[in-house]
Amino acid sequence: MKKIFISQPMRGKSPGEIEHERSLAVEAAKKLLGVDEVEVIDSYFEGKNNMPKGPLKCLGHSLIMLADADVAVFAPRWNEARGCIIEHEAALAYGIRVLELEG
Repeated sequence: MKKIFISQPMRGKSPGEIEHERSLAVEAAKKLLGVDEVEVIDSYFEGKNNMPKGPLKCLGHSLIMLADADVAVFAPRWNEARGCIIEHEAALAYGIRVLELEG
């Protein structure tokens, strides 16, 4: 089973909007990969007691999680969010397969 990491812009979005976009990304990844199931690396920190404080710490934790991914899935408009851009560059630099979704 493929492990997927989802990178998505979050600024200005509600938790519900973020979760909805994540579910769409999962379904798109399954279709593009031609599989029925994927394991999603839980990199969304909102509302968790162990949430890192501050965006740079969140990015650091996300990069640690990205290292375990077989595939990095980038939600629409990823290229407009600085954290997503860094995650994208890291995935490419370290040979993690990248899927870029269109909006």
